[in-house]
Amino acid sequence: MQITLILPTYNEAENLPKLVSALFSLPFDDLHLIVVDDNSPDGTGQLADNLSNARPGKIDVLHRPGKLGLGTAYVLGYKNALEKGAQVIGQMDSDFSHPVEKLPEMVKALDISDVAIGSRYVPGGSVDERWPLWRKELSRFGNTYARTILRLPMHDVTGGFKLYKREALLRMPVDRIRSNGYIFQVETAYMGYLLGLHYAEVPIYFADRRWGKSKMSLRIQAEAAFRVWQLLWFYRDMRAAH
Repeated sequence: MQITLILPTYNEAENLPKLVSALFSLPFDDLHLIVVDDNSPDGTGQLADNLSNARPGKIDVLHRPGKLGLGTAYVLGYKNALEKGAQVIGQMDSDFSHPVEKLPEMVKALDISDVAIGSRYVPGGSVDERWPLWRKELSRFGNTYARTILRLPMHDVTGGFKLYKREALLRMPVDRIRSNGYIFQVETAYMGYLLGLHYAEVPIYFADRRWGKSKMSLRIQAEAAFRVWQLLWFYRDMRAAH
């Protein structure tokens, strides 16, 4: 079974080699990676090319001219993975926030679901204990805010650690996606829910990044709050058919 993971990068030179090594240490027979680099000033793109050359046929590197956003990076990765025949397509952060060791459990969860989510908000899931209280509450509030407005049954709708069955991703009209920050995660969750996809949530510990600088900003958070309401209108046709 070909499993392809999409790794968007922007200034992840400290993380990427360690992450690639950890991923290829997993017990998967046919693992592929797609690195989508947004012209990182720290040389992540060249580093990704070097890693690709060291593992022929296992790592594709897609170079973009600038910082074009998380959403478009994933959509580009989805299309590339589907074109190359992946049976399972995954997405994860490149900074070790998402626990690599949970991937086999998430793949197993696809036996009973269309999409597997690495979830912080189901029993057994948690966020970094080093986070200050305000950050924990902001994360939980943002997730509850989106879940409530869109009436989503999943517990973690803002997380970016997901695996899709090929057939599930083919059903999703990804060219409709307009979100390009972290609200992208909410938009794809909402789209999947309206399509009737079945989600399984695997508890994870969401760690703070160990190396590099976080991409989260007030602008991204503001976009997310506003865009949740827009999604209700934008997907009204799919909601009517649901």
